[in-house]
Amino acid sequence: MTAPSMPRPALSYLKWALISTFLGLALGAWLGWETTGTLSGALTALFICSVLAVLEISLSFDNAIVNANKLKEMTPVWQRRFLTWGIIIAVFGMRIVFPLLIVVIAAGVGPWTAMVMAAVQPERYAEIMQDAHLPIAAFGGTFLMMVALGFFVDEDKEIHWIEWLEARVSQYASVRGVEIAFVLLLALLFSRLLEGGDRDVFVYSAIYGLLTFLLVEVLGRFLDKSQETTSAAVRGGLGAFLYLEVLDASFSFDGVIGAFALSHNLFVIAIGLGIGAMYVRAMTIILVERGTLAEYRYLEHGAFYAILVLSVIMYLQTLLPIPEVVTGLGGAGLIGIALWSSIRWNRGRETAE
Repeated sequence: MTAPSMPRPALSYLKWALISTFLGLALGAWLGWETTGTLSGALTALFICSVLAVLEISLSFDNAIVNANKLKEMTPVWQRRFLTWGIIIAVFGMRIVFPLLIVVIAAGVGPWTAMVMAAVQPERYAEIMQDAHLPIAAFGGTFLMMVALGFFVDEDKEIHWIEWLEARVSQYASVRGVEIAFVLLLALLFSRLLEGGDRDVFVYSAIYGLLTFLLVEVLGRFLDKSQETTSAAVRGGLGAFLYLEVLDASFSFDGVIGAFALSHNLFVIAIGLGIGAMYVRAMTIILVERGTLAEYRYLEHGAFYAILVLSVIMYLQTLLPIPEVVTGLGGAGLIGIALWSSIRWNRGRETAE
């Protein structure tokens, strides 16, 4: 009989994150030196990369919790694929390709022209990104709101953190499409606060965000339905993989746009956010392998409350500027309170036993 495997040391989970930190900060400092030719420029780029990494971690901790929750349902094959291919898509796709794609569409230029603009005209590049913030906020905010409501509006939900609220909300799950109606109504109300063409852009972008969520849900359920006739590599895999990739994209919208408040250099931004994404990946693995979600009863609840708050903030950002630090601290605060509540509940149960 083989002895039960011991859990990995905590530091081993951070191996690739620490390597990416060292390489990323070195590359960022080199870019600063090459761009300005001064030591202060290199140190400035190094500092910005560090701040962006911390910002990404604070904004995406709730993302790691949701990822871990979904990964529990996936086969080991698709877990590995998400943690390898998924991180490549997250770092290069969302932090580099996605901002370039926005410029390509908004400015009507080719991909190479957008790349050149990012390198030699960073101010113009950042301006185009800021102009595209409204549809991005409406799309991402709607998608994230549906993700959060899907957790709370659930008849099978047995554990409630805020009992008086969550118990009542879960009862409405029997009303078909109640969360869709709520999100559409909220989007229409927010659009009334905008003027001119911004109103139509907001509504259309919100509808596209809603449709994207529904299409991903339908695809995931279709693949799950076929689990009895498909191989293990597909069961609980492709649909969940696509869901997590779209979810990561929605989480990244706010961080990518907000990063331009610190730097106009696309490559410095990509390095900083990429380092943060590696730590989010490490946190996801820790949550899955160590069963942290099961150990801390309300941690998942805190993450979904943070997602709900983030979705509302993204809506509000179409009306007034909200600093990224508010978003990051708000989400981290909710998760911290949920963790504290979980520890108190565990202690109370141990005392009762």
